[in-house]
Amino acid sequence: MLTRLDRYLLREAAVTFAAVTAVLLMILLSNQLARILGQAAQAALSGRILLALVGLTTLQHLTILLPVGLFLGIMLALGRLYHESEMTAVGACGIGPLSIYRPVLLLAVGVAVALVVLSFVVVPAAGARAQQIRIEALRVAQFGALEPGRFRSFAGGDAVFYAERVDRTGQLYGVFVQRRAEDRVELAVAERAEQRGAGQMEQEFVLYDGRRYEGVPGSPEWRVVEFREHGIPVRLPEYKAQKERYELKPTAALLDSSEGPARAELAWRAAVPVMALVLMVLAVPLAKLRPRQGRFARIGLAILAYFLYSNLLAAVRVWMEKDSVGGQLGLWWVHLLPLGLTAAMLWAEEHPNWRRRREPAAA
Repeated sequence: MLTRLDRYLLREAAVTFAAVTAVLLMILLSNQLARILGQAAQAALSGRILLALVGLTTLQHLTILLPVGLFLGIMLALGRLYHESEMTAVGACGIGPLSIYRPVLLLAVGVAVALVVLSFVVVPAAGARAQQIRIEALRVAQFGALEPGRFRSFAGGDAVFYAERVDRTGQLYGVFVQRRAEDRVELAVAERAEQRGAGQMEQEFVLYDGRRYEGVPGSPEWRVVEFREHGIPVRLPEYKAQKERYELKPTAALLDSSEGPARAELAWRAAVPVMALVLMVLAVPLAKLRPRQGRFARIGLAILAYFLYSNLLAAVRVWMEKDSVGGQLGLWWVHLLPLGLTAAMLWAEEHPNWRRRREPAAA
């Protein structure tokens, strides 16, 4: 049963956590949107694809935002209460620092459960879907629907298509086609043409009422053919990911693998919710302020502690991927470091006079 104080602390921590996470999310979205807009300009991505990529990328980064948002949210909420002497009044009522953990633990457990779902299920699926959308967009952009007045090349520039204009039905007029095979060049001009299967792996470009020239550049021997209808088959190369990415694999696939990168990725997914709980434990004693100390006095120390903690986890993850000596113990021992620091801070708070030495008794 939560007391009135528990509900008050829980509300303060939850509101601050939501505000901090929202600010971090907006910063992340602005950076991601700028990067994705650059990719969209290069690959001519549609607005629907752009929004899908932004949403999926945001889901992938929630596993980073939620732990740090929880950590800073608790720090800022308790820091305000210490700064305004509310925690001093709470301590005067006989409520110690350990009692503060009950309300913030409820918030941290909820965040940890959400992180379990995100880390093990949602984020891998979102990453795989985002990669699939990018590959599909690149394939369509390579040779999608032709635009009038614009040269469109594919196959490394070995084929070039051009049309002067296009009508509402998709018929192309004033068409020029160039294809290169080794040292031979094939040129075709036609009054009109149509593109069948735009954006698909196998397409056909049908020319009507035109002329085709075949030969070797620099040679006087050229073949000229007039045609009423001429079909040019086009097959697009299949885009694939450059390398296997274990962070996109389902959790079940990682459990069935004994490779170092698979074990490292599985350990990382398990470490994300544990990290949120550990940061919650560290935030309570770290948020305590001395009299007349500023509300944000320990935020810099908190950010430093978070970066040391997260970077050490990332370093051990890399060691696990490479099967080096530093990764043999896994990631669990990294969590013990901030927990040990928390225990030392709580013990020092309960024993404020432990540094004082006893003065020798007078003779």
